[in-house]
Amino acid sequence: MIFKDVIRRKRDGLKLTLGEIEFFVRGLADSSLPAEQVAAFAMAVFYRSMDFAETGALTVAMADSGVRLRWDELRGRGPVIDKHSTGGVGDKVSFLLAPIAAACGCFVPMISGRGLGHTGGTLDKLDAIPGYRSLPSVEEFRRVVGSAGCAIIGQTNDLAPADRRLYAIRDVTATVESIPLITASILSKKLAAGLDGLVMDIKTGSGAFMETVEEARALARSIIGVAGTTGMQTHALITDMSQTLGWAVGNALEIAEVIEFLNGGARETRLQETVLSLVAEMLVLGKLADDHQQARQRAEAAVRSGEAARRFERMVAELGGPADLLTRPARYLPRAPIVEPIFPLTEGYVARVDARAVGNVLVGLGGGRRVAGEALDLAVGLSEVSSIGTRVGKDQPLAVVHARSPEQARQAADALRDATALSGAPVSPPPMVHETWVPP
Repeated sequence: MIFKDVIRRKRDGLKLTLGEIEFFVRGLADSSLPAEQVAAFAMAVFYRSMDFAETGALTVAMADSGVRLRWDELRGRGPVIDKHSTGGVGDKVSFLLAPIAAACGCFVPMISGRGLGHTGGTLDKLDAIPGYRSLPSVEEFRRVVGSAGCAIIGQTNDLAPADRRLYAIRDVTATVESIPLITASILSKKLAAGLDGLVMDIKTGSGAFMETVEEARALARSIIGVAGTTGMQTHALITDMSQTLGWAVGNALEIAEVIEFLNGGARETRLQETVLSLVAEMLVLGKLADDHQQARQRAEAAVRSGEAARRFERMVAELGGPADLLTRPARYLPRAPIVEPIFPLTEGYVARVDARAVGNVLVGLGGGRRVAGEALDLAVGLSEVSSIGTRVGKDQPLAVVHARSPEQARQAADALRDATALSGAPVSPPPMVHETWVPP
């Protein structure tokens, strides 16, 4: 097969055959296709798209390019269910959702990634926990999921290697936003993980890749439709990312917020609503609850009883982290030398936030990446971030900055003020969950 002809066919808007798609994925996996042809193919898909059947074929082929996990030893003990988020600012949902769902009877093998640009990465946040092994062997991953009920790790070389190469090329060729390629990238890794079901958290708002609800709906429609062709039960929630999710933005600071939540301390209401809504969807999908109300009650009980905290603690310890992290987090989590409140220049109510700009505040502090592979300062960031509707002024800061130097703190303060619009009148926050999508 001459791959130039395949590129031409997609460029001209024709539907590709299963054989053509499988040829493309084999060339990705063994690097027999040069990067320029892969880039040309990705751009052709970006402009001409793919239907559900084509995208499903690409998804399955990429999943089959490496190892497919099986969880036969867990059958009968509970469903194997995962959650995937399209990313955002302050999104620490995975660290709460995984142990809560595990405490309710799910097994959650979660494979996550690193941050790039304004979005934070789950693996970067795990790096703030000393000793935590985010790239264990497949055997260790399976053992921890079976023991703790959940494990959060990075993508290994064995899982969907074709997707890893395609994503790297998309990232430098302005084709990341292609909905069929986003869909195939997400679902290929989830198929390779051997899931019974998946719940998608599709973010929309100023801090999301899908900034409008219409864009988020298009991705939800694609995810649900393509997952149906692969046989994996998938539901999707469209959730708000028009502002920081939770009180903290920054790697160690977000882990500290997670520990406070699991230990029964204070909870930011939007973060709580997102977590409970997604866990409830997982329990309903996994047939562990009859309806969403019952599922939310079970999730709340798992936190109140301390069982979710114990699951998180066990996961951390079995993957090399400190066994007493939840009781002595200050001993282990890195801290920045400068901690200062950021006050607004005038008093008022937070009316609007450029969440992407808030994410870039973290990048400016050194806690987020400008380019892949850049080392991060895990201690820096923002805490006590005021949400939309909060009254701020001389006694109530916009946030507290954690910085490495006074100049960094000043620049972060200026950038956060620029990213926040105030109103003289009270403001109602946007809904946290916009829509729920399930297969027809």
